[in-house]
Amino acid sequence: MAVRSRVRKAAEPLEESALYEYAVKALGRRMRTIAELERLMRGKVEPGEAGENKIASVVARLKEYRYLDDRSFASVYTRLRQENQGFGKRRVQQELSRKGVDREVIAGALEAAYGGESEEELARRYLERKRIGKPGSPKETARLIRRLVTAGFSISVVSKVLRSWQVEVQEDDLAMPQEPGEP
Repeated sequence: MAVRSRVRKAAEPLEESALYEYAVKALGRRMRTIAELERLMRGKVEPGEAGENKIASVVARLKEYRYLDDRSFASVYTRLRQENQGFGKRRVQQELSRKGVDREVIAGALEAAYGGESEEELARRYLERKRIGKPGSPKETARLIRRLVTAGFSISVVSKVLRSWQVEVQEDDLAMPQEPGEP
C-alpha cells in the first residue's frame, strides 16, 4: 500500500472581493477586533504593500457597514466577561489588550461596566457563583488566593475578602501568586 504524504500547496492570494467574503464569514463565526481580523487576513493575501492595501480596504468597508467596531466589541466583551464569568476588571483589561484593542477604548469599556461596582463585592459574587467558601487550611487559602488573582482581582481585594472571613493570611501567601499576564 502506498503512503500518501500531505503536502500543502501555498494558497493563492485572495482578491479583494474574496478577502471581504472571508472576513465577513470570520466575523459571522465570532466577534473579532480589528487587529485579530487583520492578523487572519494577512495569511490570505500576498505579502507587502499590495496585501496591506487590500486588508486596509476591507477593514474600511467593514467599519463603514458597522460589521467591525472595536468600541462595541470591547463593550460587549467586557459585559459578557463580567456577567457570565464574573471576572475582575484586571483580567478583562488584559484580555482586551491581548486582542489588540486600544487602551482608551479599553478604559471606556471597563469604566462603563465596572464603574459603579465594588471590586470586593464582585469577588464575593465570583466566589459564591463558583461555590467556594471559607478556606479551612493554609493550602486552601493559597489555592483561593491564586484563583481570585487569576480571575482578575487585586491582592488588596483578596486580602479584604479573607480578612472578612477572619482567615489568617501569611505575608508569603499574598506574595505567592503572580498577577495574570506577568512572567
